[in-house]
Amino acid sequence: MTRTLVTNDDGIEAPGLRAMAQAARAAGLDVVIAAPATQSSGSSASITAVEADGRIAVEPRALAGLEDVPAYAVQGGPGLIALIAARGAFGEPADLVLSGVNHGANVGRAILHSGTVGAALTGALNGAWGAAVSLDAGLRPLELHWDVAAAAAVGLVPRLLERPRGTVVNVNVPNAPRLRGVVEARLASFGIVQTTLTEREEHHLRLAVEDLPSSPDPGTDAACLADGWVTVTGIASVAGVELGLFPGPQA
Repeated sequence: MTRTLVTNDDGIEAPGLRAMAQAARAAGLDVVIAAPATQSSGSSASITAVEADGRIAVEPRALAGLEDVPAYAVQGGPGLIALIAARGAFGEPADLVLSGVNHGANVGRAILHSGTVGAALTGALNGAWGAAVSLDAGLRPLELHWDVAAAAAVGLVPRLLERPRGTVVNVNVPNAPRLRGVVEARLASFGIVQTTLTEREEHHLRLAVEDLPSSPDPGTDAACLADGWVTVTGIASVAGVELGLFPGPQA
C-alpha cells in the first residue's frame, strides 16, 4: 500500500482533513494524519514551530470515524509537518502527501502563499508525490461538500502515481454534490482575491482581502473552477533558472 501523509493548513479538527483521510483509507492507502494544532493558513512552506526546550510539540489524537488511523496535532505549519514526516517523525516516510481538503479555493499564482500547497511542495522536495486539494467554498455556503472534494482528489491519485516522484498537482473542486468533470488548467495571473493595504500609521498597518475587479482569463484554473470544473494544475517545486549574466565556475 502507498504510504500516505494527510495534512492541511486548517488544523487537526478541520472537516476537510477528516474527509480526505477517510477517502484515502477507503481507497486502500496506508494513511497517517499529521496536521497543525491550530489554523495555519497562509503559511506557505514555512518550517517555523512552537518549541519547548528545542523540541517541537506533537500530541497524538483520535479523530472521530478514524480511530484506527494514527493522527497527530503538531505545533507547527504544514510545510514543517511534511518535512519532519519525511524524516520519519510519524513512522515510515510517506510516498504521497495529500494536503487538504482546504476551506476555500487555491488558484492562480497566489498559491505561493498557501500552506496547503506548501505541504505538497515540501513533500515533493523530499521524494514524495504531492497533491494540494481545495474546495471552492465561496463566501456564504449553505452546505460544504467535503466528501465530494476528497473523493475527486483521491480518484486522481492513480494518474499522479504514474508520474515521476516529486510531481505535484494543485486540485480545486467546486462546492457541488455532483461534478461536471476534470480539466487540466494553467494558473491564473494571481488569484480570485487580492490583498490591499487599507490603513497605514506609524506603528501599525491593516490589510484587507477583496475580490479582483476583473474576470479571470479563459483556460485558467480560476476561470475553469468558476465554470464548474474540477481543475488540476501541475506545479513545479523550487528550481534554479539560468540567467546567463555571469560565467559559471571554472573546472
